[in-house]
Amino acid sequence: MPDGSFLSRIYPSQPDQSRQTGGVIVRVIEYRLEGVEGAEPGYRLMTNILDDEAAPANELAALYHDRWEVENAFDELKTHLRGARTILRSKTPDLVRQEFYGLLMAHFAVRSLIHEAALRADKDPDRLSFLHAVRVVRRKMAAFGAIPPSGSKSVP
Repeated sequence: MPDGSFLSRIYPSQPDQSRQTGGVIVRVIEYRLEGVEGAEPGYRLMTNILDDEAAPANELAALYHDRWEVENAFDELKTHLRGARTILRSKTPDLVRQEFYGLLMAHFAVRSLIHEAALRADKDPDRLSFLHAVRVVRRKMAAFGAIPPSGSKSVP
């Protein structure tokens, strides 16, 4: 195709591979991540979006990596912040929403701390560990648990 991608077929796994019939037509996009530390030499993206004019290969490759940013945020929320085996405890829709918004705010707070630390260290925020940041916040929370409701006169 003009954008460098090509069409291929994928087939369901069958015991007798010699008689592959049917299959799904896919578009294959090969690309590299130039200047990205730790990147593989090359990547292949398969999609069922076959129109190279409506969805150019370079745009799909960039969007694919943006999609994984969102998936990573879901993982941070579900696995590292909430806990893999912890479920939302609330029993009514309003309280579930409140609990979920609380998790989103906690995620935002941790990501904000990561961003601030990255700026101070002149590093890319994506290179800092979310899990490490959560562990640091959890360790430091005990020091801030004694703030009285009347104010923080005695808080350092």
